[in-house]
Amino acid sequence: MFSLKNKKAVVTGGGSGIGRAIATLFAKQGAEVHIIDLTIESAKEALDEILNSGGKAFSYACNVANQEEVVATFEKIGNINILINNAGIAHVGKVDTTPAVDFDRVMDVNVKGVYNCLFAAIPQFRLSNGGVIINMASIAAWVGIPDRFAYSTAKGAVMAMTLSVAKDYIGENIRCNSISPARVHTPFVDGFISKNYAGKEAEMFEKLSQSQPIGRMGKPDEIAALALYLCSDEAGFITGCDYPIDGGFIKLNN
Repeated sequence: MFSLKNKKAVVTGGGSGIGRAIATLFAKQGAEVHIIDLTIESAKEALDEILNSGGKAFSYACNVANQEEVVATFEKIGNINILINNAGIAHVGKVDTTPAVDFDRVMDVNVKGVYNCLFAAIPQFRLSNGGVIINMASIAAWVGIPDRFAYSTAKGAVMAMTLSVAKDYIGENIRCNSISPARVHTPFVDGFISKNYAGKEAEMFEKLSQSQPIGRMGKPDEIAALALYLCSDEAGFITGCDYPIDGGFIKLNN
């Protein structure tokens, strides 16, 4: 079950964290994986891990916010079967503490970046007579998260894009779903804590862990396992859905 043999998968932000976990698991399940990251260096460890395990993978330096770069990269990759729109950035701030330059930066990566990859991927899906798209949304699209105005706005847009794409391309055998994680322990989280809560890293890590009713953060491998299912033939009846994977955050927080 859940074989991706003979499938070609693109994973944006595949060099670390959730993206890396997805890229390595998909390769293990037989997919040819194409990692898109901001630099070749940022994708190197993930690429080496796959190649050293006998998998097939390639990496590309590409800024997802730049449509010309994205289109050129997807044309280089060619026909695909799977797209994981995972690349994204975070921001701390309420609406009145979010400067326009920061708002634009989050929108450029988290919204326009997803759009650019969808725009470039659809012609390549047609060459494969269909495929599967997973957009990485967030629980921030479902519930109010303090000091996450720009990030929440972007992830809400990602969820809406998922529904739109699922509707528009269902007749072309293209499925589109989204995944909404709660906090997941990645190098991104560690860097975020050290940058914003210097000197209180351990205290903040515990606080963020306990904000999930299950009492811990998620693991990248857990998100990857859900993505694998949704991209497999076994999930062929699923499209236009969002899947929270949140340790009970949405439903059990009172």
